[in-house]
Amino acid sequence: MNHSWTNASRYYSFDLCEKKVPWGSLTMMKDISLSKKGAVGEHLYYKVQDFVYDSVLFEYCRHPTILDYIECFTGPDIMAIHTMLINKPPDSGSLTSRHPLHQDLHYFPFRPANRIVCAWTAMEDITPENGCLVVLPGSHKGELLQHDYPEWENGVNKMYHGVRGFDDHPIMELSMTKGDTVFFHPILIHGSGPNRTQGFRKAISCHYSCAEMEFIDIQGTSQENIAKEIEEVTKRRGLELNFQDFWKFRSRLVRGQQAVKWFSSL
Repeated sequence: MNHSWTNASRYYSFDLCEKKVPWGSLTMMKDISLSKKGAVGEHLYYKVQDFVYDSVLFEYCRHPTILDYIECFTGPDIMAIHTMLINKPPDSGSLTSRHPLHQDLHYFPFRPANRIVCAWTAMEDITPENGCLVVLPGSHKGELLQHDYPEWENGVNKMYHGVRGFDDHPIMELSMTKGDTVFFHPILIHGSGPNRTQGFRKAISCHYSCAEMEFIDIQGTSQENIAKEIEEVTKRRGLELNFQDFWKFRSRLVRGQQAVKWFSSL
């Protein structure tokens, strides 16, 4: 991504955090420890989600070069299914800015996993000091594992579920320069460390899938806990959506043709 676009998006994210522009259907997520310490504005919000209908940020999802790479995994008919701008403010000292090791497929009620891919772009230089991504190389060849909230002393941010038993596993740190993009599989075990600097660690990402995905019944699976949590949050926002329809609602075609069955139950 060129620097002019990332710079403009950084300024826009600042305006969102400071409520200088309307939020619309965006989900603005607060860091729990920073909220307790009275942080406001850009120092409070750790993530902007659901920008699939935001005219500024959604341009990232439609970037032709990114979509050319995405098409190698999904095929020609591509849906943008999950959108995030990660702000990652300076940590409060409680280490709540870190993200536990997890697999993205835990959050998705559709398959096959091999037709889902994430594009994740650094909006500034990203290092181990400000909380770069960490990955377990080769873990994308595994299977979806049980996810739960980690038992961290100072708590964990909303919906930050994680896998257990990998604390001593060798990891790879992904230092990135501004504009770099990494693509990864939804089974890959990954997370990020705390931001120990006084600056921010901004990144923007979109998960994509092919338009012919099959929705699955997650009852009796390890995904029941996240489905229940998402449905409860959705209900508090005035929407009666089940787990599958929640994902249909927040998805949008970015290239090719859309399968009619994607919205058949809405």
